[in-house]
Amino acid sequence: MKKIINDPETVVQDALRGMQAAHPDLLSVRYDPAVITRADAPVRGKVAIISGGGSGHEPLHGGFVGRGMLDAACPGAVFTSPTPDQVAAAVEATDGGAGALLLVKNYTGDVMNFEMAGELAESEVRSVVIDDDVAVQDSLYTAGRRGVGGTVLVEKIVGAAAERGADLAACEALANRVNASVRSMGLALTSCTVPHVGTPSFELAEDEMEIGIGIHGEPGRQRVPVGSAAEMVAALLDPVVADLPFAEGDRVLLFTNGMGGTPLIELYLAHGIAEAYLAERGITVERRLVGPYITSLEMQGMSLTLLKLDDELAGLWDAPVHTPALRWGV
Repeated sequence: MKKIINDPETVVQDALRGMQAAHPDLLSVRYDPAVITRADAPVRGKVAIISGGGSGHEPLHGGFVGRGMLDAACPGAVFTSPTPDQVAAAVEATDGGAGALLLVKNYTGDVMNFEMAGELAESEVRSVVIDDDVAVQDSLYTAGRRGVGGTVLVEKIVGAAAERGADLAACEALANRVNASVRSMGLALTSCTVPHVGTPSFELAEDEMEIGIGIHGEPGRQRVPVGSAAEMVAALLDPVVADLPFAEGDRVLLFTNGMGGTPLIELYLAHGIAEAYLAERGITVERRLVGPYITSLEMQGMSLTLLKLDDELAGLWDAPVHTPALRWGV
């Protein structure tokens, strides 16, 4: 195992110290329990948008804390759910009097611990579970579909609405609407290595790729020989497009995501192929995001996410955002 770390047991806390040092104008970091909040939290009269999950998926979620997106993120140990006391502390730190909305990826530990935290909180708390992964109905980590790339889009769009003054019920309804309109699927060319484990999470031969992989290294739909980029894009978009389904005349946001070890030259290459694939089917790409935004440590691979757009969702996507990982309109 070759990694830029000191002690595998302190990776998350050490990284949090680095985040605080890098973004003191945007973030405030608490270490016991570990919570990342907006530097100006709590914002009076604003619904607090809170998410979190296991570390190792950076910039998700801490990199999306800031104006126009998340008020707080709860970083668990690597690939491990945050604890209820972390989530409860995040609610307390960001409660501006308008309640809190918890955006929860559909992993059993996340759902359970966020639910427990909501019961402990004194403020009004609601939650929405994100489950956009079309690859599997159930996995080692979930009951039902996993929450993956769509999480980034939900956090951005709902964060924009909250920043504009939407109330808790409106933010909850919007999160559910975005989740119902987004689908994702990913693939892996290599495994990743969790620092405190020290060995790869799974084995792939040099000529193999895993289609439908999860962000924690969960098994996918199938293991097949490595194909061309065009074959990879089709292997992901065929089931994504068929699932909602997306159809001729639809307007979409296309999110081409790297899993942590994929160079941008390959992501842009794949994105171009994906745009052509959708154009051939009469699906109009109106908004785009390309880059490593929900990763799996150093895994080589990618995921493709499609969100069906309307004027409201496009406007909320375009709204100003100022976080370590996403920044525009400011």
